Amino acid sequence: MNPFEFATATRIIFGKDTADQVADIVSASAFGKHALLVTSGQSSAAAADRLEQQLRDKGIQVTRYAVLSEPDVEIVEEGVRAAQSAGCDHVIALGGGSVIDTGKAIAGLLTNGGSVLDYVEVVGRGLPIRQPAAPLIALPTTAGTGAEVTRNAVIAVHEKQVKVSMRSPYLLPRVAVVDPVPTYTMPPAVTAGTGLDALTQLIEPFTSLRRNPLIDGIAEAGLKRAARSLLVAYREGTPAAREDMAFASLCGGLALANAGLGAAHGFAAVLGGRYPIAHGVCCAALLPHVVKGNMEALLKREPDSEVLDRYRTVAAYVADRPRDSFKTHQDVKSALVEKVSELCEALQIPKLSTCGVTMEAVPELVAQAQQASSMKANPLKLTTEELTEMLVAAI
Repeated sequence: MNPFEFATATRIIFGKDTADQVADIVSASAFGKHALLVTSGQSSAAAADRLEQQLRDKGIQVTRYAVLSEPDVEIVEEGVRAAQSAGCDHVIALGGGSVIDTGKAIAGLLTNGGSVLDYVEVVGRGLPIRQPAAPLIALPTTAGTGAEVTRNAVIAVHEKQVKVSMRSPYLLPRVAVVDPVPTYTMPPAVTAGTGLDALTQLIEPFTSLRRNPLIDGIAEAGLKRAARSLLVAYREGTPAAREDMAFASLCGGLALANAGLGAAHGFAAVLGGRYPIAHGVCCAALLPHVVKGNMEALLKREPDSEVLDRYRTVAAYVADRPRDSFKTHQDVKSALVEKVSELCEALQIPKLSTCGVTMEAVPELVAQAQQASSMKANPLKLTTEELTEMLVAAI
């Protein structure tokens, strides 16, 4: 067993209507008297109004900050200025992954000072975050990113055409409140993209170089629920399916934060910084081709790898078949790639070419992706030719 570390939000609360506990939590925890409420604007207006009133009833002042796109350097630093100007002493992030990542970055900068570029990886200075972030409560309204329990905040750096992370255990929320109810009204397209992001964030940590026994159980619990409920959530939106996907998303966040990701997310970090592609859509478009490429590379270079057996477990969940019904690793690969591809088609995931990705850009995209932090946990190091084949297939 390899050494491993496990870190997550100080407190996780899961269940229907748990969002109504937030005002009491803030009051009882002495997080402060003035909250910066980070939201996604109109899409979460009703929930934000309700939460703001509950906070005010407890004597907590509220300043709102709307995040209308995926976070970039300017959005985060504008949020920091808004919080400082109003005298906010804690942050509450109510929204999808973009909102929660923005909240994490703002909370970190409030206590550590400096700018985003001082702390981000790859294209920034990569300085360590040395002080605990301002208290942060995260309330996801989508079921996909698991950002409420991850230690990084993904931020676009437009001049470098890439998305990178501020990363530190200090960025973990003090409280993560996962209430499935806000996800009931997600449109089908959002359900599809965020749900496939959750699925990817369960498969990649389960098969990563940094996998560990503690994460195995979490990933499998999430895989079971995502496999049985993603299509139902998309087509019917039943409360039971929404609850399953909210839990799967939480499991994915816990898994990726403590076991890393892989090539699908390595590519997504680059593509998301250069093209107007939703993160979940990007991961989904790549997922079947990354699974196929990883399995073929393992069969060629590491045929005794334990990861091949882990893909068998994934295939059993996704294809809803007993593990021993797969006679060979080739059977596993064929079934898993086929089922993931069918799922992406049923959820109407587009090819990357429809989002502006061209064949001419492939060499540069591959070169950038090879430097992405998520690539470091892929089950094995992929060659330029293997990565190129994956990306071309997704285009």
